[in-house]
Amino acid sequence: MFALTHNFYDFLVIALRLVLACALGGIVGFEREYKHRPAGFRTHILVCVGSALVMITSEFIFRKYSGQVNMDPARLGAQVISGIGFLGAGTIIREGASIKGLTTAASLWAVACVGIAAGIGFYEGAIAATILIFTALRVLKRFEGRFKTD
Repeated sequence: MFALTHNFYDFLVIALRLVLACALGGIVGFEREYKHRPAGFRTHILVCVGSALVMITSEFIFRKYSGQVNMDPARLGAQVISGIGFLGAGTIIREGASIKGLTTAASLWAVACVGIAAGIGFYEGAIAATILIFTALRVLKRFEGRFKTD
């Protein structure tokens, strides 16, 4: 897809990937914002778009230097997955015996993965994952606590 001389089609595909990541990250971020969580709409969008850009860049580097050096195109994406933990850790707060922010930390990690999928062009996976993440945050919340036994 990438050539050293980009054409308008390449630009549109890159823009589509970034816009999709923005929209999908925004869906999850909206839910977190609505619940008044520490990482909300803009944070989730930024994480998702940044992750998508990392994968687009990784694909570009792989194609540009393929045959010249031995490269793993998934290397940059793997760094996002491990690095996002630092951002997520900032949302976790301990208040007495309870811990808050774990779901927000998990949603940040999940939207980073959605961004990676969107960035590499795996649209079906990115969209399906976003639907599942949103469902887990909104719908499954109703069932939380009903299955606890003390």
